Amino acid sequence: MIGRIAGLLLEKHPPLVLVDVNGIGYEIDVPMSTFCRLPGIGEQVTLHTHFWVREDAHLLFGFMTEPERVLFRQLTKISGIGARTGLAILSGLSVNDLHQIVVSQDSTRLTRIPGIGKKTAERLLLELRDKISPAITLPETGTAMASSTDKDILNALSALGYNDREANWAVGQLSEGVTVSDGIMQSLRLLSKAK
Repeated sequence: MIGRIAGLLLEKHPPLVLVDVNGIGYEIDVPMSTFCRLPGIGEQVTLHTHFWVREDAHLLFGFMTEPERVLFRQLTKISGIGARTGLAILSGLSVNDLHQIVVSQDSTRLTRIPGIGKKTAERLLLELRDKISPAITLPETGTAMASSTDKDILNALSALGYNDREANWAVGQLSEGVTVSDGIMQSLRLLSKAK
């Protein structure tokens, strides 16, 4: 698995970029949200990557931020959403925009993205409703950012199979300054009592 690429940006041809890493050129497909934030040709770039293996090709997808990569992975787990459609979604919407669309269940905004029809948009909203993680959203300007401890606890609870509502509720019950391991243990106790 190739998780990150850091090197010299050699070429930019949307949606493809070529990054030189010690003499090896990696072709990486990127969403337009990442493409627009790339440095100039000849400058250093670091991309979070997802390595996609198909029967007929091995593809590398790159993202400027970790939340974009996490969301791409969540999108491509949905039946009928492939890598190209996932890139199209991330090219048309920011991570925060998609989060708001899922929360508000606004399928009309999704249908504006090429390749997303009404049925696909509704399936996407249904599938992401309990899966989209608050830890992957980026803070809006002027809002307080969740602490890294809270994010780690939320990620752990999500990995253990708790949905976002349950995890957020449990983390909201924790006292300030709790460590990650104590927070996870306390959250698990709270969640087991709540069920």
